[in-house]
Amino acid sequence: MKIKKIILFGTLLSSIVLGAQTSDKITSHVNPFIGTGAAQGSPLSGNNYPGATVPFGMMQLSPDTRNTPDWSVASGYNYNDTTIAGFSHTHLSGTGVAELFDVMLMPFSGEIVKEEAGQNAYQSKFSHEKESAKPGYYSVELLDYQIKAELSATTHAGFHKYSFPKNKEAHIVIDLDHSMKKSDWNTRIIASQLSFPNDHTIEGYRIITGWAPMRKVFFHAEFSQPIIHNHVTDGGNVYDNAKIVNGNAIRAILDFDTSKQQEILVKVGISATSIENARLNVQAEIPAWDFNATVNAADVIWEKELSKIKIEATAEQKQIFYTALYHTFIQPNTLSDINGDYPSADYTVRNSPKPYYSTFSLWDTYRGAHPLYTITQQERSADFVNSMLAYYKAFGYLPIWQLWGQENYCMIGNHAIPVVVDAVLKNLPGIDVDLAFEAVKNSATLEHPGSPFGIWEKYGYVPENLKSQSVSLTLEMAYDDWCVAELAKKLGKTDDYNHFTKRSQFYKNLYDKKIGFFRAKDDKGNWIGPFDPLKYGANGGYPFTEGNGWQYFWYVPQDVKGLIGLVDGDNLFTKKLDTFFTLEDKPEEVNDNASGFIGQYAHGNEPSHHIAYLYNYAGQPWKTQQYVAEILKKMYNTTSSGYSGNDDCGELSAWYVFSAMGFYPVNPASSIYVIGTPILKEASIQLKDGKAFKVIANNVSDKNIYIESAKLNGKSYTKTFIRQADIDTGGTLEFVMSSKQNKKWGTKLEDRPVE
Repeated sequence: MKIKKIILFGTLLSSIVLGAQTSDKITSHVNPFIGTGAAQGSPLSGNNYPGATVPFGMMQLSPDTRNTPDWSVASGYNYNDTTIAGFSHTHLSGTGVAELFDVMLMPFSGEIVKEEAGQNAYQSKFSHEKESAKPGYYSVELLDYQIKAELSATTHAGFHKYSFPKNKEAHIVIDLDHSMKKSDWNTRIIASQLSFPNDHTIEGYRIITGWAPMRKVFFHAEFSQPIIHNHVTDGGNVYDNAKIVNGNAIRAILDFDTSKQQEILVKVGISATSIENARLNVQAEIPAWDFNATVNAADVIWEKELSKIKIEATAEQKQIFYTALYHTFIQPNTLSDINGDYPSADYTVRNSPKPYYSTFSLWDTYRGAHPLYTITQQERSADFVNSMLAYYKAFGYLPIWQLWGQENYCMIGNHAIPVVVDAVLKNLPGIDVDLAFEAVKNSATLEHPGSPFGIWEKYGYVPENLKSQSVSLTLEMAYDDWCVAELAKKLGKTDDYNHFTKRSQFYKNLYDKKIGFFRAKDDKGNWIGPFDPLKYGANGGYPFTEGNGWQYFWYVPQDVKGLIGLVDGDNLFTKKLDTFFTLEDKPEEVNDNASGFIGQYAHGNEPSHHIAYLYNYAGQPWKTQQYVAEILKKMYNTTSSGYSGNDDCGELSAWYVFSAMGFYPVNPASSIYVIGTPILKEASIQLKDGKAFKVIANNVSDKNIYIESAKLNGKSYTKTFIRQADIDTGGTLEFVMSSKQNKKWGTKLEDRPVE
């Protein structure tokens, strides 16, 4: 009863607060359609979805525009599509893998027609003119059926509202086999069940294996009107008015009488542990049949979260900025139920008094999103880390790419390490520091698919003939080792500090001074040729991961000074950067993740994200300002193709949020933020205890992108970086912007970023 009272109070409060909505509400600046579909001839748009969700929620209720989503529409929705197949309850935001899409519902009107095997006869055309979305709400008219579909969500539950036309038969499809017809990961249903406990309720589950092994999804759905008939199929088996059906291709059509009431509401709770918990989730979070109250409550929650950064900017900048912040706050996703139950990595059900999170796209999000969480979501950031530590205790090492509580081993390295280390070094409360060190050390020493530590220790690099993606692995593992060393240093573990510091320098073992690039060696120490720094790798079979030799040359965030030394100083380093940003040559085959080009810089994928900031380390900050401004302007817009590549669970979005304010974490675990160029008139980060950290950019404009001078808390400031402590204590970083390059500001050795 306590849970229900809290939810009811929240719904009542939201209704009062939203009684008079104003145009200056932050949620009014969010456009969920940004990044949902590339324009013709454009690169990937973001792979975002427009549907209803709340911050870091389990529920992502959104339309699927295809029966079998694939890599090009991994979120389930493509703005360029013209039909909707249905509305499913789980989605991934911005990733490159089509996964989840659980428990699809689709309303339709008129007669039931016979379907051919593998087809969806009930998809409907739609138009963007009759479609809208905002945080926590989505609506569309299904043109073939004259049905208005509206969606909203809470943390664990989804709310559907279907307005049917008069004098037509009304039906709702529920499809447990949706998205199974095509999959690059051999995704398939192991078992599923659909049951009808009464004429207002359906329940069930599906157990799927694919990108995430043995993924269990349970659901409980309640209807505002009685189901007068059900038609269930499981492959070739047909059941009329079934009570319970077990199978692996279950689909049902539910009949309703809408002659007196054209609206049908559906409340759906999901769970990763049990039907009982799915029922509890929806009953606790949506106790009433008040759809508008749920919409309003979601808006209140989003307004609170997005208000953590307040900006003064143009209307276009506000839309891009707050949509980016919105996308960053969609995940990681709550996996625990409202009672604390969650599926452990060992396939048992455990309980936690704090939320347990999953969807850790760590190869992407450790760079910018997680550092942003440590500023804007400190309590949740600690919960993210504690979820990773709980996973470690059950699994033996930290997650690499964790989905629905299970490891899929996607990407390389183990970049939970910098996330955990960063949180501890920033003194986020509620983290067991000793367990954190145990976890990062073991994750950096135990052999697993993400990192081949045996050969790493033996050779001081990863030989390509023993493990592909060897150059990228060597560079990324060296960075993770630096992070372990830094935590060992904090805890006074001298031997561990020395050991991992030595390993963090292994990157130098693959530097070929003759050609000026990192390149692959075999296990005999011989260079592997031929070497082409323009040639792209994907995710195996080549020394580089989703990038080329040019892009990975700069990946030494833990030791940029050492990298400058490898190329014999500042002058040659900045000349190489100049070439990187202006070299237009591209090979015939470019990896699909490579997009958003400025020379060899590819903003559409993460290995490039820190590179524009490296001029600061070599005494030419005006060039950092030039290229950061160019990236901000060229690679983001307010259209459906508003991103230059996959948003990757908010990472491209986090880059924009940081960079638009004027700084970025080149080394994500260093508590140092490197200054770029602010494009907003003012940004104010709201901190605890009523404090704020403000960034003011006087005279900023499209032309005034260069820093003329700066002050920190009223005093002249010439450093090209700020520290976490500067943010935590609150204050003001104030810039004077100009259209002319100032080649004196921030150029001295003592002004360059520390490591």
